[in-house]
Amino acid sequence: MPNRTPHVLYVDDDPGLARLVEKAMQRRGFAFNHASNAEEGLAVIREGDIDVLVLDHYLPTGTGLDMLASLASFEDKPAVVYVTGSAETAVAVAALKSGATDYVPKTLSEEFMELLVAAIEHAIERVKLNRAKAKAERDMLEARERAEMLLGEVNHRVANSLAMVAALVGLQANAVTDAEAKSALAETQARIHAIAGVHRHLYTSDDVRSVQVADYISSLVAELEASVQLEGKTAALKVDVEQFPMPTEKVASLGVMLTELVTNALKYAYTGRDLGEVRIAMRRTGEQIELRVEDDGIGWSGTGKPQGTGLGSRIVKAMAHSLEATVAYENAGGGTTVRVTFSA
Repeated sequence: MPNRTPHVLYVDDDPGLARLVEKAMQRRGFAFNHASNAEEGLAVIREGDIDVLVLDHYLPTGTGLDMLASLASFEDKPAVVYVTGSAETAVAVAALKSGATDYVPKTLSEEFMELLVAAIEHAIERVKLNRAKAKAERDMLEARERAEMLLGEVNHRVANSLAMVAALVGLQANAVTDAEAKSALAETQARIHAIAGVHRHLYTSDDVRSVQVADYISSLVAELEASVQLEGKTAALKVDVEQFPMPTEKVASLGVMLTELVTNALKYAYTGRDLGEVRIAMRRTGEQIELRVEDDGIGWSGTGKPQGTGLGSRIVKAMAHSLEATVAYENAGGGTTVRVTFSA
């Protein structure tokens, strides 16, 4: 209501009292309207611009409580000061429960007008505060929606850019003849896909603060499986991941780590033996999350010199540090099980 004259509507079938209230409102610089019944009053309110409704209990057609009930469906309701007989406490309580801001006992003394004016002024201040709060909330919601839209666009562009980089790396891998270089480039491409996948899930989600891990991991593993199958026969990948949200800042580290663990299992677990499975499972228990990657291959305890260049193991350690996670390797009974545990 800034820079605008407060507007009071008085609903009462007593024209003499209405004139007294009008004079009191004019002395204070308020705009004033009078209606003698609920129907007239509701019509004035529908036109808008009413800040405070002063409502008498006894009206020609029903009571002020009936008018309060009709007001309940209005989107922008005025504050209501209810006027009752001095002995009608139960009526006043019913009015307050029905949405009235305040009430004033109706008497023939000068005190009635003083109390009424004070209640109206208090109601006007309350209307100002409520409308300022509503505007601030609307502005905040609009700002948030704009920010989320822009963030979605950023994630979209980042995902597209990373996909382009991954494609260029793939072209480079196809262009080289050295097997080791070709393999290194393919692994780099998989790491880029892991990060791009996070941004792809973010711009298709309503919540940019988190990613549903089951959807993300299923998509990531499907890309890994398609990639390794192009290179020839390989172990089967099985996914059993519980659906729950994870903070966005953790998912990229998780995706890169999982890519390394699965890639290492595919490359080394079944060397010199029949191909089997690589199983990926993930569960959340309270505030703890456990990722498990296991195979039935030759087994590795996590100690000693790793096969290959050891880059994959270093990346796993770096991502574990980022997640503040513990990584444990088990090979009892054959095969390898890697358990990654961290806080949600």
